[in-house]
Amino acid sequence: MDAQRLKDNFAAVAGQGDAVALFFYSDLFVRNPHLRDMFPIGMTGQRDKLLRALGQIVSKVDDLPSLVPFLQQLGRDHRRFGIVAEHYPHVGASLLATLRHFSGPAWSADVESDWNAAYSLVAKVMLEAADEDALASPAWWNGQVVAAERRRFDIAVLRILPDRPLPYTPGQSVALEVPSRLRHWRYYSMANAPRPDHTVDFHVRLVDGGPVSPVLVRATGPGDRVRMGAPVGTLTLDESSGRDVLLVAGSTGLAPLKAILEQIAGRPAPPRVHLFFGARDRDGLYDLEDLSKRAAVLPWLTVVPAVSDEPAPDESGGHGFSALLGSGGGRGPGPEGIEHGDLPDVVARRGPWPGHDAYVCGPAAMTETAVDRLIAAGVARDRIRLETFADAQR
Repeated sequence: MDAQRLKDNFAAVAGQGDAVALFFYSDLFVRNPHLRDMFPIGMTGQRDKLLRALGQIVSKVDDLPSLVPFLQQLGRDHRRFGIVAEHYPHVGASLLATLRHFSGPAWSADVESDWNAAYSLVAKVMLEAADEDALASPAWWNGQVVAAERRRFDIAVLRILPDRPLPYTPGQSVALEVPSRLRHWRYYSMANAPRPDHTVDFHVRLVDGGPVSPVLVRATGPGDRVRMGAPVGTLTLDESSGRDVLLVAGSTGLAPLKAILEQIAGRPAPPRVHLFFGARDRDGLYDLEDLSKRAAVLPWLTVVPAVSDEPAPDESGGHGFSALLGSGGGRGPGPEGIEHGDLPDVVARRGPWPGHDAYVCGPAAMTETAVDRLIAAGVARDRIRLETFADAQR
C-alpha cells in the first residue's frame, strides 16, 4: 500500500465536496435497502461525519500507533448502531464504487489495490475492537430521566438512571439518543463522579438546528427514556500528579470539569483547585449557585466566574479595579465578584500558573485561546488536557 498515493487520491476526491458522501450513501442504500433503517432520516450530519472519518483515517494511514486507537473507538462506537461483521463488505463495495467514480481517469489498479488494503485494515481493527468490547459491556444502556431542571431557556440539567451501572471515569462522555430522534446520537459529558445510586447528570445546551439538544432541553422530563452509548474520552484527571489544578470551563463545558472536581474532593488531601467558569452574561452562569456553595465549604477550592459580553461597572471612565490593572490588564471583577472579560484573559490575569495541571472544556475558539494563554502563564503544554463541544452537543 502506497500511503502517499492514497492520500493524494483522497484529497482529489474529497475536494468534490458533499457530492461524494451523497453518492456513497445512495450507492449503499440502492445495493442494500435493508441498511437504510440503520441511519437517521435526515442524512446531512451523517454525510459530514463520513468525510471527517475518512479524512482522519487517510491522514494517519502511515502512522499506525495513532490510527489504531481511533479505529478501535470507531468499532466500539458502531456497536450501538447495530453494525456487525456482515455489513462491512457492503460498506467497502460502496466506498470503492464512490472513489472510482470521483477519481475519473486517475483511478488505476494500483489505487484500487491501495484502497482495498486500507479498508481491509480498517475493517479488521474495528471488528476486533467491537468483538472484544461486546465481551465486557452492552452496545448501549437504557436510561430513565429521574429529574429535569431548566436553568435558563436554553440550558437544562438532567439526571438519568441507567438500567445497569455505567462504568466511567470523571471527565468522560457518552452518546445520547432520544426516542423521537432515533439514530441521532450526540455526545454529552457526565457532570458528576460515579455515585452509589448510579445516577448521572448531564448539562445540555440547546443548539439551533440540532436534532437532539432541543428535545433534551425543551421536551424531556421525569419518566422519559433515553439510550446511552459507552463512555469515551481522555479529559480525565491525572491521579499520579501532585500538582495544583486549574479547571477552565466555558458554558456547559463545565460538566466534565465538575465531575473531575468531585473526584478531587474524594481525595484524602486534595490539591489547590481554581475553577474558572465563563459565559457571555450572568444568566449564562447557570451553575454558579452550586459552585459557590462548594467553594464555601472546601478550603482548597476557589471559584472564579467570568462574563465576556457585559460591561464592567467602572467602564464608563471611573477609577475602579480595571483602572488599577493598567492598559494591559483587561477588565476586572464587579461588585459581586464576577470577572469581566473573555475567559482565557481572566485566567491569564489571575496567574501566572507554573506548576499547575490544567483541564479545559468549552467552545473550540475558547479552548484554543485558553491553551495559548495558559502556556504563556507558565503551564507546560503536556500538562494541559482539553476537549471541545462544538460539534458534539446538538
